[in-house]
Amino acid sequence: MRNFNNLIVNEWLKLSKKRTFFMPYLILILLSLLLGYIVHSVSPDLFESAYDFSAMMLLSQGIGQVITILAIIGTAGIVSKEYSQGTIKFLLIRARSRTAILASKYVVVLLYALTLTVIGGIAVFGTGALWFGLSGGEAGMSEMLTNLLYNLVSTVVYGTLAFMLGILTTSTGVTIGATMFALMIDKLIISRDFYKYVLFPNLNLSAYEGGGAPMPGMTLTFSVVMLVLYTAVFLLVGFSVFRRRDVA
Repeated sequence: MRNFNNLIVNEWLKLSKKRTFFMPYLILILLSLLLGYIVHSVSPDLFESAYDFSAMMLLSQGIGQVITILAIIGTAGIVSKEYSQGTIKFLLIRARSRTAILASKYVVVLLYALTLTVIGGIAVFGTGALWFGLSGGEAGMSEMLTNLLYNLVSTVVYGTLAFMLGILTTSTGVTIGATMFALMIDKLIISRDFYKYVLFPNLNLSAYEGGGAPMPGMTLTFSVVMLVLYTAVFLLVGFSVFRRRDVA
């Protein structure tokens, strides 16, 4: 376990040493402040408190989607750049299995998604507190935290998809492009019964709030099971290809 933890620390250090590492966090903070200022300027009575403001902004149509995009861009090259820079050979000659090496990279993807979500949530809530105050809307805290969790789930699934594509294509550009395309069309709904088994409608977990559903016949449990299955398939494909690929 200690050796695996060292791999995780090493991968995180490689990611954090990039000159652009802190840019996504700064973008989330500045964007939250800007949106808060605009909303307050146009309609100062739109939200009762920071809780209500945060609950709305953290949906996948708002800051939540920005968090997902930044997570994709930040980690899309975690595997593919090892190939393009020729460092994959040096990585694999270590006394560690390919599975352990790839697993450590995936854990870093999850940690990066989590830190972006936490910083994004804090930035949005802080902005809401600045412009709309904290009193009178505490009932919205549960909704705010729920939307933050829903968006974290979506970010993790998209991050896993990008992780798999990076292994399959060994191209950071293709990985980002393909995952962004999937993100763009995930709000598309096809009125066919089979479509509920597709990844995209199941990502919209916030649709279940208030007794709704993305499509007729879908439930929250159904969507969670589908997301777990898709994530497992993405990982199975990625790990299988990485373990068998010849890098000589």
